[in-house]
Amino acid sequence: MPKQIPVYLFVGQLESGKTRFIQETMEDPQFDSGDKTLLLVCEEGEEEYAPEKFGFGGVSVEYLTDKADLTLENLQRLEKKSGCGRVVVEYNGMWLIQDLANALPNHWVIYQCLATADGTTVKTYANDNAMRALLLDKLRVSELLVVNRAEAVNDDASRQLIHKLVRQASRRCDIAYEFQNGDVAYDDIPDPLPFDIGAPVIDIPEDCFGIWYMDCLDDPQKYDGKTVKFLAQVCQTNKAGKSSFVPGRFAMTCCVQDIQFVGFPCRYDGYKALRQRDWITVTARVANKYHPIYQGQTPDAAGPVLTALKVEPAQKPAQDVVMFS
Repeated sequence: MPKQIPVYLFVGQLESGKTRFIQETMEDPQFDSGDKTLLLVCEEGEEEYAPEKFGFGGVSVEYLTDKADLTLENLQRLEKKSGCGRVVVEYNGMWLIQDLANALPNHWVIYQCLATADGTTVKTYANDNAMRALLLDKLRVSELLVVNRAEAVNDDASRQLIHKLVRQASRRCDIAYEFQNGDVAYDDIPDPLPFDIGAPVIDIPEDCFGIWYMDCLDDPQKYDGKTVKFLAQVCQTNKAGKSSFVPGRFAMTCCVQDIQFVGFPCRYDGYKALRQRDWITVTARVANKYHPIYQGQTPDAAGPVLTALKVEPAQKPAQDVVMFS
């Protein structure tokens, strides 16, 4: 089996500062791992790379600006050509993360994902449904959002807007504001959970499924071994695994066009008696462990896997679509 290759992924819209961020990272000698590095540039902006300033050698810069070239075969070819032991990707802001996931070789593992945003345009993007959906797509997999030119959003209303935007995608993504003088401020807006994580049975309010889903997906260790109770719909799918189904909800990230069904695989001996899209109340124990459904999403393909303790019929709620915030 090929040796795992860590992928450092930089995402964000065009002219959001990705190139500068990567250039500064590559100029730092401490970023030298001793491996050859493939710098894969999927978007050409006004700034250009200066490889002569990189703090170490062995870097191959390849441009892949046509999405038709984002294929498994092409990435394998570039790996062989560069002899790389790690990959740095400047990703195109108009491409979906799933496009990259579909093309990645199995031994390429996303090790870290950082997002950038321009303080002078981020609010405009946040209020445009199409651009907002593209931003949220990137933020779902990001550990940190760096908002540069932060002078433009240095007020409470702007910070609340950006915080809410990020939390619609992820509860684990931190936010940093970078000012032109080099100062950095970090988001410290609290995120209390609307349910008791310490209860013997964590009772998820029917309109808070999306919040619980994101929090459990982002930090499965927090729920490992705990028991939860929630309202859900039945999804019968082979992806759930043997003697399993997926209880979940339809959730909306930002607009009607973005509604998707989300849930976790759940082992239940009586799963065959459940009808597709029926409403049920599930009491289940959570475990953080390997499941094929998480292949390509986490380094070890591990995530929340449920074991049903009780499944009861339930009524459709007044609001059947939930939000992530």
